[in-house]
Amino acid sequence: MSSSYDEYSLKHMSNLMGSRRQKSVDDGEQSLIRPPSGDSGGDLLDQDASTPGFIYVLAFFSALGGFLFGYDTGVVSGAMLLLKKEMNLNTLWQELLVSSTVGAAALSALTGGSLNGWLGRRICILMASFIFSAGGIILSLAPDKVVLLVGRIIVGLGIGIASMTVPVYIAEVSPPHQRGQLVTINSLFVTGGQFIASVIDGAFSYLSHDGWRYMLGLSVVPAVLQFIGFFFLPESPRWLLQKGRSQEARQVLSKIRGGQNVDVEYDAIRTSIEEEEKEMGGGGLVILRILRHGPTRRALIVGCGLQMFQQLSGINTVMYYSATILQMAGVRDDKQAIWMAAATSATNFVFTLVGVWLVERVGRRKLTLGSLIGTSLSLTLLAVGFLLSAQNSPPVTLHPVDSQNSTCRLYGYCEFCMLDPDCGFCYRENGTRVYEASCVPANPASTDHAIWGRCSNQTEAADSPIWAYNYCPTSYSWIVMMGLILYLAFFAPGMGPMPWTVNSEIYPLWARSTGNACSAGVNWMFNVVVSLTFLHVAEFLTYYGAFFMYSGLVVLGLVFVQGCLPETQGLQLEEIENLFAGQLCSCGASSPNDNHNVQYIRQGLEFSPAHYGAVESDSAIAYITLR
Repeated sequence: MSSSYDEYSLKHMSNLMGSRRQKSVDDGEQSLIRPPSGDSGGDLLDQDASTPGFIYVLAFFSALGGFLFGYDTGVVSGAMLLLKKEMNLNTLWQELLVSSTVGAAALSALTGGSLNGWLGRRICILMASFIFSAGGIILSLAPDKVVLLVGRIIVGLGIGIASMTVPVYIAEVSPPHQRGQLVTINSLFVTGGQFIASVIDGAFSYLSHDGWRYMLGLSVVPAVLQFIGFFFLPESPRWLLQKGRSQEARQVLSKIRGGQNVDVEYDAIRTSIEEEEKEMGGGGLVILRILRHGPTRRALIVGCGLQMFQQLSGINTVMYYSATILQMAGVRDDKQAIWMAAATSATNFVFTLVGVWLVERVGRRKLTLGSLIGTSLSLTLLAVGFLLSAQNSPPVTLHPVDSQNSTCRLYGYCEFCMLDPDCGFCYRENGTRVYEASCVPANPASTDHAIWGRCSNQTEAADSPIWAYNYCPTSYSWIVMMGLILYLAFFAPGMGPMPWTVNSEIYPLWARSTGNACSAGVNWMFNVVVSLTFLHVAEFLTYYGAFFMYSGLVVLGLVFVQGCLPETQGLQLEEIENLFAGQLCSCGASSPNDNHNVQYIRQGLEFSPAHYGAVESDSAIAYITLR
């Protein structure tokens, strides 16, 4: 019988390859039979029983953090239209109120890894919802712009913690065959939050005074709901096991699996944690341990690369300048612009829902690749629309005397006038014909009108001139609008949620918090970089040059994903580290689930993944050798 410790055989018929796991009493073996990624489920053991409803309760309350993330980032555009008039905000203060939230989120996302490892996922989500609530109250009651700025910074701290904690928590409590779908629900809630925010903006834009208080303050409602909900929800079982609270971890795992037998999953998590601690020595800064350990270092590069290319694809620039694109389409009224922005957000939301449906059917890798191809083509279409608008830009036909001797008088076409942040285009139109056009300085206190001349004191009269700041009248706006809609349709299902989904999966437990914190920090930092440099890039390259540049960056992202991103669909979190055991950017060549695999775990012994034998199961008999 001694040879049985080195060699086992399993004889079975092909039509039994999908049966439940078999237990061998003599040798104390357990077998796990994993179907290929093409199957509708993922892991057989998870498919055998229906998914407990409690999982969806956990996912819902967790994803409220994503909803708050989306709501706060979406609500500010509509609120800013009212704030800049009521508080007479100049350009600097508008930029501060927007970018301060992003900067605070970047800082808190980077520190969120340490907080997650120390306090746990549940406490961090409670902390984020409390910070959201406090920030929302401050914003709704703010008497001046300084208090508004403080409130925006506080809200940013909550956004940063939530953005890196929620995907990790959902991934750690989800069954493998639904993990991608449930983590993607967080991104669905983000876009849903943006859509609801734009509807709220539209509804309260009709108030003559203080409408922005309701817009910014209503974030308190879902934040309080999440805070109350997480008082009754459990901690991540993987984090509990890592902290030595094994009995509590088993109870939580059994609860979230609906009372199913969790021995196999529990033992796999425990063994993985023990092996990680032995391998890593358990000491030193986690980020240094990640960089020293080959597989986690490669996973971190892939995770941070995905987040970087998500921002370099220009999503926040496109969303931020959607109002400008709408103006190019002829929408000049604030209320109309807000409601049109709501339609744009709805497009983003609907196609993120498509991503939720596709992620476990197509897989992360294919969905990301398809998204990048479509995003690049859409950005090219956007650029072509701006290029045609620039080539057919209306000329300046009036040259009023400029007592200030500004640079605006030097421009001969609207395109160049529009690219100068100090200037605006004042014109009249007759149908599609533009006439009596001039380039004059914009009012520094409010760019809604010129500092002098016929566009300095505009009225609603039909014959009054039109003031265009940051855009030019054009008949090619339909091309830009089509590019915008196609961009969101391709970006939302793939590159929107997949960087967050993949990052929640690819790190071992000891590195998961820090890895997600680093990747989320990279996302927020490139968010800041792209947002702050867009106007300068557009000034030097023009709008069409900027979007051609973004399209080229997306092509680089496509090459990166093609070579470096493996498929993680259907794998246990503890198995995914093996995908990064080879050289960097050699892991995208094949999917780990292309074939049926049979794995054996001998009870009472600790095997690393390298000890498992696997063979193709095309024939009726599989013979497995454990080495």
